[in-house]
Amino acid sequence: MGSTQQAGEVTVVIHFRGIDIDEDVREHLESRCHQFASEFPETTHYELTIEPDGDNVRAHGHVVGKGMNTPARANGVADSRMAGDALLEKLHTELRRVHDKRIFTQRRKEQKKRANHEL
Repeated sequence: MGSTQQAGEVTVVIHFRGIDIDEDVREHLESRCHQFASEFPETTHYELTIEPDGDNVRAHGHVVGKGMNTPARANGVADSRMAGDALLEKLHTELRRVHDKRIFTQRRKEQKKRANHEL
């Protein structure tokens, strides 16, 4: 079963596959996704899936936004909340890398332009 919640232009979809739906976990993960969306305004869609993996739980997800499609996964975690948190930590790291690369690339281009005009 999936859940969709929209806040402005950001969509969060969380699937629990083959595992009991935990509303506390869903609310926690949705809240964190909305925090990420405020930190990374270029993101528009978050999709997370939590499912059993033998005796453990795994999670995978991706974030879509302007010029990005960022995937991540977390395997071998004890419960659905920990799996979701591990997944979101990985997604946050990737989003930060993509975001910083975009910003610093633009800054470097502007610095080169200014340096060329000064010559």
